[in-house]
Amino acid sequence: MQALITGFLSSLTLIAAIGSQNAFVLRQGLRRRHVVPVVLVCILSEALLISIGVFSSAWIATVLPIALPIMRWGGAAFLLVYGALSLRSALRGGQSLTAAQGSAQSLRAAVLTCLMLTWLNPHVYLDTVVLLGAISAEFGDLAWLFAIGAISGSTVFFTALGFGARYMAALFAKELSWRILDAAICVVMWLIAVKLMRGF
Repeated sequence: MQALITGFLSSLTLIAAIGSQNAFVLRQGLRRRHVVPVVLVCILSEALLISIGVFSSAWIATVLPIALPIMRWGGAAFLLVYGALSLRSALRGGQSLTAAQGSAQSLRAAVLTCLMLTWLNPHVYLDTVVLLGAISAEFGDLAWLFAIGAISGSTVFFTALGFGARYMAALFAKELSWRILDAAICVVMWLIAVKLMRGF
């Protein structure tokens, strides 16, 4: 159960920040155009990347045993810094989200744009392959449960973002909502970092 919940929360918090991919999904949701295919592209892409990260960690441990401790401590350091940046954003405030304007895209253009924003983004590999792979290694034979939790977290996030966009737009137009979100991300990131350093 711990592996499942940790995977879910780790995935959810790592992708919660509004980056280019998430902003695109949100924009499509606000416009109510091609939401299903765009959300499916994100879910399937993340599931593949998470699986690569989780299930390659055992192979890496066998071939290069020093790699996992490096990934573990490097991942913990990244999460501590990421959490600190989220805390700074929460304290500073000043963020809001407005619906992006622009002409409507065709289905093909929307899917291709989503694929590029996902697969050409270096940050997604750090989140899914490196960090989630490092965290999953701590659960040994139960890493597959971690993977299920992480994929579930990603699925819930993108589904809520795409189909709940019209409801969340008003919420995240308020600065306080961003502060609460950033503070929550900070807490979860630091908790995961501490668990990584303690070896779960």
